[in-house]
Amino acid sequence: MSILIKNGTVVLDEKIENLDIYIEDEKIQKIGKNLNLSAEKIIDAKDKIVTAGGVDVHTHMSLDLGKFVACDDFYTGTLAASYGATTTICDHIGALEKGASLHKLIDHYHDIADGKAVIDYSFHGAMYEVNDELIEEIEELMDEGIPSIKIYSTYAGKLEDDEILRVLKKAKEVGTIVCVHCENDGLIKELRKEAIEAGNLSPKYHALTRPNESEAETINRLAYLSKVANDPKLYIVHTSTKEGLDEIKAARARGLKNIYCETCTQYLTYDESKYMDNPNEEAVKYICAPPLRKKSDIEALWEGIKNGDVDVIATDHCPFIYESEKKPYADDFTKAPGGIPGVEERMEVVLTEGLKRNIPLNKLTNLLCKNPAEIFGFSNKKGSIKEKKDADIGIFSKKSYTITQENRHSKCDYTSYEGYKTDVKVDTVIAKGKIILDKNGYYGKKGMGKFIKRKLDKEI
Repeated sequence: MSILIKNGTVVLDEKIENLDIYIEDEKIQKIGKNLNLSAEKIIDAKDKIVTAGGVDVHTHMSLDLGKFVACDDFYTGTLAASYGATTTICDHIGALEKGASLHKLIDHYHDIADGKAVIDYSFHGAMYEVNDELIEEIEELMDEGIPSIKIYSTYAGKLEDDEILRVLKKAKEVGTIVCVHCENDGLIKELRKEAIEAGNLSPKYHALTRPNESEAETINRLAYLSKVANDPKLYIVHTSTKEGLDEIKAARARGLKNIYCETCTQYLTYDESKYMDNPNEEAVKYICAPPLRKKSDIEALWEGIKNGDVDVIATDHCPFIYESEKKPYADDFTKAPGGIPGVEERMEVVLTEGLKRNIPLNKLTNLLCKNPAEIFGFSNKKGSIKEKKDADIGIFSKKSYTITQENRHSKCDYTSYEGYKTDVKVDTVIAKGKIILDKNGYYGKKGMGKFIKRKLDKEI
């Protein structure tokens, strides 16, 4: 199908301009002013914002925590994403039994994703232990189109510093990117122990036992380990604090060139008052790790966006059913599953919050679309409105509406953004040249999305 988008406020990587876009054979074929081309479908985008489709490189579909499994699978999760104008995801995969190879983990995720996704997707590898065989598999995964690996500094599958250093050294050798969840495990253990012994189990103690220092210390440690490993590509996921961002900035000032900073929608929008000022039954909805922080952290992160210190805004979408999996543990934060929904809301909320702060649209879409595509090897197809790239497009009306559970599409039974009033609203979504959402309905189908083999540029 050929599509001509007319008169839109088109957000390009470097500028914003009133342009037309001609789409055919799944690709953007022509961009220009007053294009005089015939098309099967003409979309009048006058007074509307036209962006590249969103690229969310931090989701957790069907994440199995043992007692709990994230309620969105690769169908419902990508369905929700597409309603929010995100047209590509890269999923952080979960663990299997101890000793499972990296290939076995990836094969398992291919099994649970194949034929389900509405939009295109990929996976990050994951290492929950280290041995010679697993280290060698890092390079093998790159050959299979998975040039990124996730490690943890806390939780049951955390790696010790010597193991982290081995991963970083191998990453430098072969060029993969290492994504790290940065929280100090020992610090959290001790503070949780003290809270449990004192009977302090309400959701606010989830935040109080994971203080800002926990994140900052671990980012600092990872940065120095990365320096010893000769500066491989190091990607700090879900940065949530001023102190954490300061450590990334300090590492760059010391000479690290390949350290990247991701934050998430929730850390740019909500603060710890969600835990402190709400009844436990409401507060438990927001238990995630890292927890929501202070207002000053929110503003520090937005300042980092303005200054170019933050590279990517993702979601860490990891939803659990409130009624059966969150609410029963409202009075014991140690038992509640950690994770919140957000894959549908990201684009609208970030554009709204950013425009309030007078941040140019293209700077925002660089963090939502272009940068994640470039950093993680999607940029030959995704992330920007450019000729010959995939025709993944979001069109937004400049009108306000209120996010509620009634207008959400995740399988989750609540939205983290209940009552949030946006300044923009998704109007039309195009994925690989097909209209999957417009004012008349939704047309995305299970299995439309395909696995993308990624390849990193040597230098980013």
